[in-house]
Amino acid sequence: MTAAVTTTAPGGPVAAERPFFVYGTLLPGEPNHDLFLRGRTAGERPAVLPRALLYDGPGYPYAIEGHGRVHGTVLVAAPGIYGELLGLLDHLEEFLGPGHPRNLYERVVREVELPAQGASDGGESVRAWVYLAAAAVTRSLRTGGVLIPEGRWTRSSSSGD
Repeated sequence: MTAAVTTTAPGGPVAAERPFFVYGTLLPGEPNHDLFLRGRTAGERPAVLPRALLYDGPGYPYAIEGHGRVHGTVLVAAPGIYGELLGLLDHLEEFLGPGHPRNLYERVVREVELPAQGASDGGESVRAWVYLAAAAVTRSLRTGGVLIPEGRWTRSSSSGD
């Protein structure tokens, strides 16, 4: 699922083309999926981000490092669209560059589990881009955030809706 191509990206000088793991408003059926992903993906598959926790936010969730699992979707950019999609998602997630003090999220590479799709398939994992809450947001969530049980976000689980 992962390409070995590199691309110039708004959030950093060079980014390896890899799948994206989404877990909130970019999920299929959620509003930002249609706005940002329609026609820009070559494949989407349910996936799980291990060693992470999911917290409620103002109409969208935040994932942080932790002892849990976050459920979402891994998606692959359509051919020729990767740079555009990366820029759109960096803008949406307010990622200005690694460690930037105004980041809302940090774009990081994490191992994501793809559940088995059949009796003979034992499942697999891929390295994907994941937008995790930036450091200041993470500190706030750990001290007073609302944990989302089971690591599954829906608009109805968000206090913003």
